[in-house]
Amino acid sequence: MSAFVDKMRRRAGRWLDQRSMRIEPQRGVFSLSFDDIPATAWTEAGPIMAEHGVKATYYVCGGLESGENLGLPQFTTAHLQALFQAGHEVGCHTFSHLSALRASPAAYAADLDRNAYWVAERLDGHVMTTFAWPYGDVSVTAKAVAAERFKLGRGVRDGVNAGHADRAAAQAIGLESRRLPGYDLEALMAEAANRRGWLIAYGHDVMDGPTPYGCTPDDLDRVIRLAKAAGLDILPVGQALARIN
Repeated sequence: MSAFVDKMRRRAGRWLDQRSMRIEPQRGVFSLSFDDIPATAWTEAGPIMAEHGVKATYYVCGGLESGENLGLPQFTTAHLQALFQAGHEVGCHTFSHLSALRASPAAYAADLDRNAYWVAERLDGHVMTTFAWPYGDVSVTAKAVAAERFKLGRGVRDGVNAGHADRAAAQAIGLESRRLPGYDLEALMAEAANRRGWLIAYGHDVMDGPTPYGCTPDDLDRVIRLAKAAGLDILPVGQALARIN
């Protein structure tokens, strides 16, 4: 019963209290993002992106720093500082990877504020302006909490953002080994280009033999090459948001 209730709450969060924004860049945009920040999302993905001259958004949970998640080592403060200094965006993913379905609005707000303080201490006062929902769990009450703190919330519902989109739960596709075989990436890139839309991708680990939630280095290289071939501007989420409005 609880699984069914969670499903209904998640669906309500995605479709109710939508905060509409227009998507109208001069040409289509593609954004890469990484959630949680397994160490390989920087140590393996960073050089690939540097080779292509592109920047991504890293959605950080301070509580995962130097820990382990899904059997993989997570980022260190040195990793976070290095990727930030390299010009990548750092966004919020809550402090404790907290589901919006598992916390009151007050508790969710406190967790977001804790992460904001933790990041500011380590990145010279950096203020995060974009957010990604842990587990893709969006609730109506948490939408209001996030909207007070961030210009955009990124969800995990598949699709290209075009015409209008929900600023509180923007669509995205998963750079995940469990999802990639089901996508026609060329078609998604073409749709973003033809509709002058915004395609966002999210991933986790980047390594040979990735988890179901991660991708291989070749997968990452391919998606960047496809975005370039489609003529899309490749920008971190925050910069893309400024470009599309």
